[in-house]
Formats: sequence, C-alpha cells, structure tokens
Amino acid sequence: MEEILLIDDDVELCSMLADYLGRYGFHVSAVHRGDTGLKEAVKKQYALILLDVMLPGLDGFEVLKRIRAVSSINVLLLTARGDDVDRIVGLEIGADDYLPKPFNPRELLARMRAILRRSSGAEATVEPTLLRSDGLELNTAARTVSQNGQRIELTDVEFALLESLLHSPGKVVTREDLAEKALGREFHPFDRSLDMHISRLRRKLSGSGTEDDLVKTVRGAGYQLAVHSGASTPKD
Repeated sequence: MEEILLIDDDVELCSMLADYLGRYGFHVSAVHRGDTGLKEAVKKQYALILLDVMLPGLDGFEVLKRIRAVSSINVLLLTARGDDVDRIVGLEIGADDYLPKPFNPRELLARMRAILRRSSGAEATVEPTLLRSDGLELNTAARTVSQNGQRIELTDVEFALLESLLHSPGKVVTREDLAEKALGREFHPFDRSLDMHISRLRRKLSGSGTEDDLVKTVRGAGYQLAVHSGASTPKD
C-alpha cells in the first residue's frame, strides 16, 4: 500500500479520509499538529503528504517551507481559505498542487493519483532517457537534472515541466499541453498553478549560473525553452 501522511487538525476528516483512501490502496498516517507533522514528514519516506494550511503548532506554510529545505517529497496542500493569495503562496513555497476545502474525496483521489503517476514515471512510454540542450541535461530514468554539470533539485511537477519543454527546445509548448502533462488535468485560465510552477522552475535554472531566463513566456500561447540545440539520447 502507498504510505500517505495526512497533517490536519480535523480529527473527524482525518478518520473519514483514512477510511476512504484505504479502499483504494493507501495507508494513511494522520498527525494533527504542524510541529509534530513536520517531524514525521522528515523522519519517514512517504509517497505523498496531504498538508492543511490552518494548523496548531506550526501553520501549513511554515511546515511546507521547512520540508522543502530538505526534501522534494510530493505535497498536496489543503486550504480552507477562499483567498487565492493563500493558494499562490503555497505554490510559491513548493506545493505540488492544492485543493480547497470543502472538497469531494473523489477529486482528492484523482489529484493524488496524478501526482503519484508523475513521480513514478508510470506515464512514460518509449521516450529518450537523456535530454540535452545547451548545458542542460535531464535524465528521465534517474530523474535527475543538471546544468553545466551542477545538479538542480526539482519537484516532480517542475521535472515534468522541464521534460516537456526539453522535448521541443526553442518551440512554444502550450499551457494546455503543459497542464495535462505536468499537473494531470485540463488547463483553466484562472488557475495560477501552472504559472507558479513555471516561475519556480525559472528561478532554479537561473540560480545555477545562467544570466538570462531559460524559460520564456510567449504571451497568449505558452512557454518555450530558449535554447538552440535539440534533445538527444545516449548512444550506449
């Protein structure tokens, strides 16, 4: 069974989700405080963390920030607030996805499965194992990325976005295609998730010594990787 960590102070909700998700092959460990949840998150390797924003001890944003300082584990943020700012902040800190409360458990299950498919590489078919372009190298088998020989740590969403862009360097990849491949769902114009993930990816690539942004925004169309050489596969 997939091990899931649920950090939420709503004990009744935790019990209901543990029962519901258990029917679909997930074992849920529930923690009801942010500080104890953080300790559990870094102590054991979970497939996915479901993290509420409003928590005693430490709020969800602080928990996520500290998790991201040491791990790229999948995190789905649960927010009861209606303000889009909270969702944007969560994505900026490094959440893989978010789901506003109250939510339908079936939608939560679908979001979880999409995240786990990305991390397992289960959606990959006959694809190149190594993509290279202008000092940027992505290994789809080892799930590693380096730029000019320097390792870059990416979340699974960021990895999927970069992989999609590296398949067509210099060409525009639409938001619709990126949302489907990286987020596992249809693109909606008012959903800022894709833009925030691109923004984090752009900062990480720029932070490894590149003066210009490698990921360019093409207004009204999508994004492109501003490089000149195409993807390649190793000969051996």
